[in-house]
Amino acid sequence: MSEPQGRPTLSELDREACLALIAPGGVGRVAFDDGEGPSVLPVNYVMDGEEVVFRTSLAGRLNQKLAGLLSGAEVRIAFEVDDFDSEMREGWSVLLRGGARQLGDEEDSAPVEPWPADARPARIRLNPKEITGRRLTVA
Repeated sequence: MSEPQGRPTLSELDREACLALIAPGGVGRVAFDDGEGPSVLPVNYVMDGEEVVFRTSLAGRLNQKLAGLLSGAEVRIAFEVDDFDSEMREGWSVLLRGGARQLGDEEDSAPVEPWPADARPARIRLNPKEITGRRLTVA
């Protein structure tokens, strides 16, 4: 294992850089209050413009929370995606915060195929109001 050169430097990423990093989709973590306190769950996602689309089970706590709201109402959530190379001590992290809502059956959305074999029919869309990120690099 090689030692990284120098100490890592932390820098802020602008909105465009953040969106470029998460544009390919993949796995992120959704954070929300499930009624019993903060919860963080991994989900696979796709981007639809600047919005995040992911799926979950009908019985999932986030979906249950959204199902209890009026149609079109939102719940504030956070969504985080990162990539790190622990050997080199480099990486990046992007955080999106905003309102999440259930997508109705009639609404088109970017196709996201859930990884788990069991059904994940509930589609959720995050409309971020805030997008921030940081990058850690070794000079």
